[in-house]
Amino acid sequence: MKTSEIRELKAEELDQRFRESAQELRSLRLKHRTGEGADKPMRIRTLRREVARMLTIVREREAGK
Repeated sequence: MKTSEIRELKAEELDQRFRESAQELRSLRLKHRTGEGADKPMRIRTLRREVARMLTIVREREAGK
């Protein structure tokens, strides 16, 4: 998801997407540690970056209030 797409989301939608992405990231990290998730190593990287982008935008919005 691009930064411009994230910025267009409403607060509720952004929160929901953040929770889903964070949950998927936790799940993939657990699978990777146990040796089950070797098929999607790049997905961990992309999810980590998406979560960081979302957090950045949330904090920007909070600072702008």
